[in-house]
Formats: sequence, C-alpha cells, structure tokens
Amino acid sequence: MVLFVCYPKCSTCRKAQKWLDDHGIPYDFRDIKEQNPTAEELALWKEKSGLPMKKFFNSSGQLYRSLGLKDKLKDMNDEEMQSLLSTDGMLVKRPILVAGDRVLVGYKETEYQELKDSVSRGVEDE
Repeated sequence: MVLFVCYPKCSTCRKAQKWLDDHGIPYDFRDIKEQNPTAEELALWKEKSGLPMKKFFNSSGQLYRSLGLKDKLKDMNDEEMQSLLSTDGMLVKRPILVAGDRVLVGYKETEYQELKDSVSRGVEDE
C-alpha cells in the first residue's frame, strides 16, 4: 500500500492526489497538519529517498521563513532537523509518497510515473 502524506489546501498536493486518482493507484491519505511525521519516520524516509534531510523542509513556507531556518539548517545535524520537522507538519515539504522502499518528496509527474512503472513491472515479474 502507498502512503500519501499531504496538506489538503496545498495546490501541489491536490495535483499529486489527482494524478494518483487518475492512474487508479490506491493509497492511505494522511493530513500532514493533523498528523506530523515522527522523527523516526523522517529518518526512515530520508534513508529510502536518498535525499539529504534539508530537502524535507518546506523552504517556501511561512513558518520556515519566520524561524530563519535558511541560515540555521547548515549548523544542524540530521537528528536535530528530524526533531524540528516532527514538531510541525507545516515545516515539511509535501506531498510525500511512501511506496515500499521508495519515497518521493514533492510532486514531479515524471517521478510518479517512474514509480508507477516500476511497481507495475514488479507485479508482472511475480
């Protein structure tokens, strides 16, 4: 099963959700504002995505800017970033799509299509 973590009022999240719906991909929906990712989840997602922890921050968000995180992140380690991100879902870049051992952060249609294709190939190979 796929986990789709998003903020329903975010236009990018709505585009990603529409793409999933249009392609018949079932998913569990999770509102990032109501249920923040935990530090443990973020650590796991970082590992699966291959992205640096700073890529999980919503750098265009008001909270990110008001906390001055652009300058503060360079002095933080992964554990500190994970801890901070787990305090407020609005700090986290979204959507996040968790599908098995793959994690996509943000929405790029080509990445979603590649994931769908790889999952389809995996089902055909069984």
